[in-house]
Amino acid sequence: MTIVLVLVMLLLVLPWAGAAVARRLAAVLPPRWACWSLTAAALLLAGGTISALVSLFHVPFLASLEHLPVSRVVSEWPAAVPIACAAGAVMLAQLVLLVRQWITHRALLKRAWQATEGSTADEDLLVVPGADVDAFALPAYRGRSGRVVVTAGMVRALRPGEREVLLAHERAHLAGRHHLLSAVVDLAAMLHPAIRGLRGALGFHLERWADEDAAVVVGNRKAAAAAIARAALTRSSRSRADGYPLLSATSGPVPQRVQALLLPRPVAPQGGVRRTGALVMAMLVAAVAVGSLWLAYGLHEYVEYASRQLRGTPSGCSGLWGTLEDLLGSGTG
Repeated sequence: MTIVLVLVMLLLVLPWAGAAVARRLAAVLPPRWACWSLTAAALLLAGGTISALVSLFHVPFLASLEHLPVSRVVSEWPAAVPIACAAGAVMLAQLVLLVRQWITHRALLKRAWQATEGSTADEDLLVVPGADVDAFALPAYRGRSGRVVVTAGMVRALRPGEREVLLAHERAHLAGRHHLLSAVVDLAAMLHPAIRGLRGALGFHLERWADEDAAVVVGNRKAAAAAIARAALTRSSRSRADGYPLLSATSGPVPQRVQALLLPRPVAPQGGVRRTGALVMAMLVAAVAVGSLWLAYGLHEYVEYASRQLRGTPSGCSGLWGTLEDLLGSGTG
């Protein structure tokens, strides 16, 4: 079982390296590409983690399919049952965290909609009375379509041109369904701590994506940069827009966003950058996919191997797994 443990450890450690690679790749991509690459990486790394845990958890069940008593499995691999129990406990904890996080998301969305009751509605715009200075994109909820929420304080704090940029930014969040990407990564982060490092990067690039769309709408990148900076400076210190599901033009590292808007509009990567990015992502996908399949196949082969050992039939494992067992001399240990 040495190879099994090595593969499992690789699948559990891979998200740390994978998350670092995904963040670096996103940094050289346009915002839209960066957001999709980060979301795909989060799903992929979460899938690898689950694959590793499931593989460990079902070793005793694979043995039962081969009509091997658990006592005989334990005699071959004493740690099989404790490791399976540990993997099951981790998956149960992950399930609890996922459900709790989902409930938290829905509760926050519900409270945000309740807070807009009595607001002045103008098509997709809700103006909330009060002195607070805030604005955010409010996703659809229970049959109600998404809205841009702006407080009266924010409306008074901005000039007409700046208000246009702010509204275009929040509408870009709604049109791009950015809250769904944010939700996917946020929930995936419940499955492995390394994936949590992708949430901040995704939040930044989602804001950058909306910034670029707003700059296109108003046709002036400098004006868009000035509006974003002013909105952030005037925003209330205590704001509802603190991430999923409420995305705000005033969140994230605003200085970096403003600096990016003062530069030419980023374009889809060409030539070497595109090939390098595609190669990195392909390698990441292949590493997790092949590792997961190899691990599942290896466990099945090991159970068959143990079955033949116990029945007194020839002990050689078949296929790639058996070759590796023979080369490494791992035997049944």
